[in-house]
Amino acid sequence: MLAASCAAPHAVTFEGSGILPAGPSALDDAEHPDLPTPIVDAQDLVSGGPPPDGIPAIDEPRFRSIEDAELSLADTEPVIVVDVNGEVRAYPVEIMMWHEIVNDVVGGVPVAVTYCPLCNSAVTYERTINGVEVTFGTSGKLYASALVMYDRQTESLWTHFDGRAIAGVLTGHRLDPVPSPLLAWSDFKTAHPDGLVLSRETGFVRQYGRNPYYGYDDEDTRPFFLRGDVDDRAAVKQRVVGVEIDGAAVAFPLDEIGGGEAGATMATVGETPVVVLWLAGQNSALEDADTSRGRDVGSVGVFRPEVDGRSLSFRTNGSSFIDLETSSTWDITGRAISGLLEGSRLAAVPHLDTFWFAWSTYQPETTLFEG
Repeated sequence: MLAASCAAPHAVTFEGSGILPAGPSALDDAEHPDLPTPIVDAQDLVSGGPPPDGIPAIDEPRFRSIEDAELSLADTEPVIVVDVNGEVRAYPVEIMMWHEIVNDVVGGVPVAVTYCPLCNSAVTYERTINGVEVTFGTSGKLYASALVMYDRQTESLWTHFDGRAIAGVLTGHRLDPVPSPLLAWSDFKTAHPDGLVLSRETGFVRQYGRNPYYGYDDEDTRPFFLRGDVDDRAAVKQRVVGVEIDGAAVAFPLDEIGGGEAGATMATVGETPVVVLWLAGQNSALEDADTSRGRDVGSVGVFRPEVDGRSLSFRTNGSSFIDLETSSTWDITGRAISGLLEGSRLAAVPHLDTFWFAWSTYQPETTLFEG
């Protein structure tokens, strides 16, 4: 996803299991002569203000039940949803915007759940590299106004947006992504009544529920610390849903796929059919000073529109999604909740809810969907 702006990146080759290469810290000097050439121009790695770990990652997350979380979360608030091997957890954005990274283990798999408020995107990765479990922290640096992480084992620098090591001894390595859509709290409760929720008991004192980026969700204002021009096919902070499949990329503007109570958009990404579902009821956490009071931007799910080899097409009926072939009813998580296909699930397609400037920077050849 990331376009190289320097020489060809160093290719990471591991010769043995359970070993990571050693070398200088890219936190100290991304262009150290003993390190591979960075994938991006090191001059474009700018300080976001705080030092490394100045925005502290959560390394020992605690969780609570849905019943307990009800006391502090409004139905419309956004949560990041991670489902691994049947274990489902929600990470409220009201907490994530203060920490940006949670090092966790879900369904037996070590993961890093990450959220970048400056590009309005949630991405989760497996955090095992060559058999070594690593942890991630915030580097204090930004690339294209987006979070740059670092791993604490080698102090290589990584992009939040596509999980690639862009500087350090691991330059060129990529993390395996884990789907982590943003859903409204009410939709999470309905779909996952036994799910767990990240607790406000993080070990840090923060004003959870308050938005430190008040007013940032304005599509015509410029992102913080962004250098250079932005693709002018859309407003700089237009909300889009980015989908990449086999090298083909499409950005679906919310203005095209949303509106009313629900929307079902049939499309193709490259040669692959997808259905993009949009459901009203999730508010922007980045608009108002209170994370629960921003405008309604809705929740999105992207799926392969087929079950057991049978192609499906979708329409909406109020706030419900109906397939035309069997008249089964589906929810925003891609689960058939009634009808002939009840209990079936659509295969999720990884997607990013983000701002146009971020998607178009990392996917400069993207198509901009027009309904």
